[in-house]
Formats: sequence, structure tokens, C-alpha cells
Amino acid sequence: MADGMNRRAFVKTSAGLMAGAALAGSQAAGANERIRMGFIGVANRGGQLLDATFPHEDGEIVALCDVYEPALRKAAEKVAEKTGAKVDQYGDFRKVIERKDIDAIVIGTPDHWHAIQTIDACDAGKDVYVEKPLSITIHEGRRMVEAARRNKRVVQVGTHRRSGAMYAELAERVQGGLIGKVTSARAYRISNMWPKGIGKVEDCDPPEDLDWDMWLGPRAWRNYRPNICPYKFRWWSDYSSQIGNWGVHYFDAMRWIIGEEAPTSAVALGGRYVVDDDRDIPDTMEAMFEMPSGCIISFGQYEASSGAAMRRGDLELRGTLGTLYIDDRGYEVVPARGGQFQDTQPRMEPVNEKAPSGNRSQTERHMRNFLDCIKSRERPNADVEIGHCSTSFSHLGNISLKTKARLEWDAQSERITNNDDANKLLHYEYRPPWKLG
Repeated sequence: MADGMNRRAFVKTSAGLMAGAALAGSQAAGANERIRMGFIGVANRGGQLLDATFPHEDGEIVALCDVYEPALRKAAEKVAEKTGAKVDQYGDFRKVIERKDIDAIVIGTPDHWHAIQTIDACDAGKDVYVEKPLSITIHEGRRMVEAARRNKRVVQVGTHRRSGAMYAELAERVQGGLIGKVTSARAYRISNMWPKGIGKVEDCDPPEDLDWDMWLGPRAWRNYRPNICPYKFRWWSDYSSQIGNWGVHYFDAMRWIIGEEAPTSAVALGGRYVVDDDRDIPDTMEAMFEMPSGCIISFGQYEASSGAAMRRGDLELRGTLGTLYIDDRGYEVVPARGGQFQDTQPRMEPVNEKAPSGNRSQTERHMRNFLDCIKSRERPNADVEIGHCSTSFSHLGNISLKTKARLEWDAQSERITNNDDANKLLHYEYRPPWKLG
């Protein structure tokens, strides 16, 4: 955005954010038509997605699915309390997808399920809201994009900052030269889990009201362990990772703001240095990505220490004119000063802006955008291709860490050009009978 553009006017015109590219060949729904929705995975984040749907009167929740019966029952009670409706309940997601009277599927399952469920839903003619990270492998992500395109489906990925007017404004302003040439962008996930982390426990029989075999799905069979399911799967690489869980939000925002799509190289360092638990992902990790424009994007996962890593906020972008700090509440630019051999005067005026106020959370706005795009057939703010590009950063970081190598990445072919062993980690062999549609 040019410096002369009025910020408040921009925010006002950005409030309804649309990606703009129409899904040609699909019939748009009427503006007042109710959209019948089925939710797959309704614990934790899935429950939050239910909350984000309740305020929208055109979103009608008709079916819920979860492999853990207490979570399913609790979600059904919440829907009844909020809407007065009794919803159908399922333990097998396929029964929700096969229903002809459901228009849209919302997926809040663990990461290793996203691809199968999204592709099956698209092939069944459903539009999809799928939580981040989009996939558990880069191969899955590309297949999800292909499924959305061949079926002309709306697929919204849960990187909800894409529906924030402030972030859209910053993308315009930074790419317009607000802080000069950006050479570094960074973010962190910090949570001191020392000494016990997710704990150490033994394998045991799963709870009677949990379908453990279905929870595992395409992943290799293993015995149940209480610090995997329901939520602690985030610390097990077969099912998730913290660079996937947290990093993808930040990669998405940083690459959007600086106007980049994919890295040319990636390298990660880290390990289980001090936290004594059952996890198989690092407690400390740094991942760095070199971008075509001449910028380094980095993410630090610090789960064995605490304290702020930056002056403020969630994101830091360093430019030749100033340094930008961002969080959901607003942003600040600290003017740069000349260093060695340079004029030491400030290179710009300081900036301090609050995010636009409003009653809706970003997730509510993101759901609103999804529902609107189902009717308009336009691509949503966090279209599946956008989600795939951002999620690929997380996967490349994990692959670099596992292979202990710097990876050269060809984004066009989606192949690593300097390491055959690393390419073998772009996907994995599913456990029968599961397969991608």
C-alpha cells in the first residue's frame, strides 16, 4: 500500500477479504440459503470450530463425528444448547461424507487424517474447511489441491489470520516498501516443558469409548499410550509436530506479508536436549528457509526455556528502513538507524497501530469467509493451494532435521534436488485399507 493511502479506508475495504479467483463451472448458492454442515473431529480445535460456526445463522450443523465417544457426546450437547437442534452422531467419518444432504465438511481431526478426509469429501462433492497444518506430508498436500480443483470445491485451510484485515493491510504496506527491503523474518514457539514434558507412561489398553484403530487410521499400528491421544499427539512425529502445529501459522503470515510462495532451500537443527519424556520430536529446534527474493525466514521451537525472544509480538520482520513487530493486537515499526560507515539518523518515522476492533474472532471471520465462498464459488482467503505452500515449510524443516542436511528445494516439481534420501520422506506408505482417493 502506498504511504499516502488512508489506513482506515484500507481496513474498511479489506474487512470482507476475498481471494477473488472464481471456481468456474460451479453453481453458486442463494445468498440466504442455509448450508448444511458435518463436523469430523470435535474435541479441542474441532470444538472451537463449532463455536466459530454458531454465530452464523446460515451454517446449519446437522452431523458430528468423533472416534472418542465422550468428545462426541459433549459436542452434541453443546450444539443442542446453542441451537436447540439434535444432531446425528457418528464414529466413522465416511458415514458423514456419504450423506447426500450435507453441503460442507469441517475437519478438526489430527494431522495424519486431513488428506484422506479432505479428498474423500471433495470427491463426494462437498466443500471443506480443514484445520492446519493442511497435511502430514508434501505429497498429501499436492493431492489435496488436485482434488479440490478437479471437483471445483471450496477448500478453506484453518490459517485464520488470512481473514484478518490487519494482515492484509501489512502485506500491502510491506510489499509497498514500508520498512524497506526485508531480509529477515522470524517467529517462535516458546513453552518451557522441562523437566517432564508430556510425561513417560507405558502402553496399555485404550479406553473402551475410544476407537483406537480408527484414530490411527493410515499410520502404522502401535499400542495405545495415554500421552498420545487425545491431544498430546502433537509431540509425536507420526501424527504431528510443533513446527507443523505452530510454525505453519507463522510461515503463512510471514510469506504472505513479504510476498513469497516457497523457499529455495531449508535447513534445521535441533533435538531432544533436556526434556525427559516420551516425545519423538525436538524440545529445541531452529529451522531456516532461504527465499528467492533474498530473505531468510526462520522459526524457533523452544520447549525447554521461557521468556520473550523478541521486543514484542509474534512476528519480527527486519528491513533496511525499520523493524516490524506484529501480533493479533496490532503492530509496531521501530525505525532503523545507519550502522558502520552510514548516517546514524532514523531512516523512517515510528509506526504504532492497533488491529481493527470487532466482536468476531479471527476464526469466526474465517468461517464466515468459508460460508460466503460456498455461495459465491470464489476461492477462500486461505485456499488449499495457499495452505499447501505454507504447510510445506513445516515439512521441509522436519525432513531437514531428520536427514541432518541442508535441502535444496524445487518448488515447481516439489522435489529436493540434492538429497535422494530426503525425497523418500515426501510421503509414507499407508496402513491398509487406507489410501488417497
